Amino acid sequence: MSVTASLWVIVLLIGCSAFLAMAELAMASARSVKLRQLADEGDARAQSVLAVQAAPGSYFTVVQIGQNMVAILGGVVGDGAFSPTFERWLAPLLSVSAASAVALVASVLLVTSLFILLADLIPKRVALAEPEALALRLLAPMRVLMWLLHPVVRVFNGLANALVRLFGLPDQRDDRVTSGDILALTEAGTQAGALNAPEQRVIENVFELDTRTVESAMTTRNRIVHLLEGDGEDIIRARIAEQPHSTYLVCRETIDHVLGYVDATDLFARVLRGEAITLKGDAAAGLIQRVLMVPDRLTLSEMLKQFREAHEDFAVIVNEYSLVVGVITLNDVMSTVMGTLVAPHDDEAQIVQRGDGSWLMDGLTPIGDVLRAIDADPAELPQRGQYDTLAGFLMVMLRRIPRRTDAVVFAGARFEVLDVDNAKVDQVLVTRDAASATASEQLSK
Repeated sequence: MSVTASLWVIVLLIGCSAFLAMAELAMASARSVKLRQLADEGDARAQSVLAVQAAPGSYFTVVQIGQNMVAILGGVVGDGAFSPTFERWLAPLLSVSAASAVALVASVLLVTSLFILLADLIPKRVALAEPEALALRLLAPMRVLMWLLHPVVRVFNGLANALVRLFGLPDQRDDRVTSGDILALTEAGTQAGALNAPEQRVIENVFELDTRTVESAMTTRNRIVHLLEGDGEDIIRARIAEQPHSTYLVCRETIDHVLGYVDATDLFARVLRGEAITLKGDAAAGLIQRVLMVPDRLTLSEMLKQFREAHEDFAVIVNEYSLVVGVITLNDVMSTVMGTLVAPHDDEAQIVQRGDGSWLMDGLTPIGDVLRAIDADPAELPQRGQYDTLAGFLMVMLRRIPRRTDAVVFAGARFEVLDVDNAKVDQVLVTRDAASATASEQLSK
C-alpha cells in the first residue's frame, strides 16, 4: 500500500474511532430527565435512546468491538505508512538496525498521538458538551452497526452477562433522581446564574421540611401571648393592645390547660357590635374555637399535612408530658420555606455576620441554618436528631446547661456563649480561624 493510501486509511480509521467515542460517551452522559422531556414532546428518537439506556449491553458491545478493531488496524497501517519514511530520514544519521528501531517507535508514537487527540479527546469533549443531541443523531448509524454485528454482539453479550451474574455485578442503570441530585443541580444552576441564591435556598428549605421538626419554627412557650378564662374585659383589651396578634390561646388557670383559641377578628367584631368581651360561660359560646394539638416531634412536612387535614392554620405543640412547649402557624412553616424572599435579614435576624467574618447567633437558631452559615457537614453532628437549635447543640456538647463564656469547638468553628438569661441561651459568638480548625481536627481524631 502506498504512503498516500495508508494516510487516507488512517484518516478513515480516526474518523471511525471518533464516531464510536462520541456515540459511547453521548449515550452514557445523556440525562434521562431531559430525554423524557423530549419524548413527552413527541421526539421518537428520545424514546429510543431511553430504551437503549435501559438495556445498553448490545450498544456498548458494538462500540468496544469497533474501537478495538480500529485500534489494531491503525497500528498495522500506521507502521507501514510512517516507518519507511522515518527510516529514510534517519538512515544518514544512524545504522540500519538503529534507524529501523527508532523509526518504528516514532511511527507508533505518531499514530498513537493522532488517535488520542483526534479520535478520543476532542470527540469526547464534544460529546460531553451536547450529550443528548449527539445521542439522538448517532443512534441511527449505531443501530445499523448493531444489525451488521448482531451475531458477534450476541456471543460477547452472552459471555458478558454470564460473568456479570457470576460476580454479582449490577447490570441495570439506576436512573432514580434523589434529593441530593436535585440540590446539586440547583447549586450548579446558581453558580451558572440560572437561579438566584434566595431561590436556591427555597428549594433546599423544601427538602428540609422532612427533617426539621416543628420546634425549629414554633413560637416558644415563654413568648406565647395567652388569655385566661377568668380574665376581665379590661385585661383582655389591654393585652391585645399591648401585644397584637391574629390568634390568642385561651387557657384555664395555667398555659398547660388549653381550652382553645380566639380569633382577633371575632373579638373586634364584638367590640363593633357593642357586645361584652368575656371568655367564660355561655357568653363565650362561638368565640372560643377548638385548637389543633400536635406532638413536638412532628416534622414540618407532617405539620403541613395536619393543617391541611384539619383545615386549620394554628396549632399548639405539646411534649410527651402534655405540657405546652410552643405554638405554630401555617405562616411560620411557609416563612421557613421562603426564607429571605419573604423575611429579609434585619436587626432581629437569628444569624448576623459581622465585619470580621464572625457571626452572632441566637440560641434558638435552627441547627441547619447554623451548619449552612459555617459550611459544615450535617453528617458530622454529634447525636443527630436529639436537638433542633443551636442551644440544644451546645447542651449536648457540654452535657449541661450552658453558662456565659462556655465555648465549644466544632467543624473548625468556635462557639462561645455570650449571654444566658434564666438558663436560656440568648446569644452565641461563632468565630472561625486556623486555631479553631486545628482544634476541631484534633477533637475529631
